[in-house]
Amino acid sequence: MARRGWRLRAERGSVAAEFAAAMPAVVLVLALCLGAVAASSAFVRVQDAAGEAARLSARGDAPEQALSIAGNGAGLETWDSGEFRCVRVSAPIRIVGLSTGARAEGESCALRDTDA
Repeated sequence: MARRGWRLRAERGSVAAEFAAAMPAVVLVLALCLGAVAASSAFVRVQDAAGEAARLSARGDAPEQALSIAGNGAGLETWDSGEFRCVRVSAPIRIVGLSTGARAEGESCALRDTDA
């Protein structure tokens, strides 16, 4: 019995030590998942903004109205391609409000309205 008690006392705290050793890996995986979700969300917003901006531009309206969909720091470029009016929207990818330096881009084209 004395030996058994000694072994239990020697192992006391080992769970906390293992948890402390594994915690940075768990935090890293969670940060990577959060970054992937933020980047995916940025690409979806930029593509939605590009589609809306192309439709607005094809009607003769100002495509800049759609930039609010893409978020702060978004910019756009427009050009004609035959009968189509095309727009490229880009915006910074932000993770928890911090800019990563990477940008999401989306392009869309819409048939120009002949009445406009």
